[in-house]
Amino acid sequence: MQVTSKWIDGMCFVGTTANGHSVVMEGAAAEGAVKRGPSPMEMLLLGVAGCSSIDVVMIAEKQRQKITDCRAEVTAKRADTAPRVFTEIHIHFKVYGQGLQESAIERAVQMSAEKYCSASIMLGKAAKMSHSFEIVETE
Repeated sequence: MQVTSKWIDGMCFVGTTANGHSVVMEGAAAEGAVKRGPSPMEMLLLGVAGCSSIDVVMIAEKQRQKITDCRAEVTAKRADTAPRVFTEIHIHFKVYGQGLQESAIERAVQMSAEKYCSASIMLGKAAKMSHSFEIVETE
């Protein structure tokens, strides 16, 4: 896996993957300017949200759960001083579907957290990771 980051101006960069997918990242926007993208630390949280969500959906579908939507809400706390690493990260899943079994969704979240989500497991070596979920019944 390889990515590149190219400086645009100020604290704005464009990150590009080896497959050509790009994302704008920006630390702090200049005073009065509109921020053009998430910060690199927000990108880390987006990555763990995506990685965990893929696992939860894939595992639940293998358990024949009829998921119609899955949303991961990630909240994090950072150290007050440099390096401002994440000290706590919580991922809350809202899993939408019809007739979802709580035990199946709980197992999918647990398996992602403990076995499959490389991003979550890696960040868990530096920060306290926690996970929760709720099921939203849809028609």
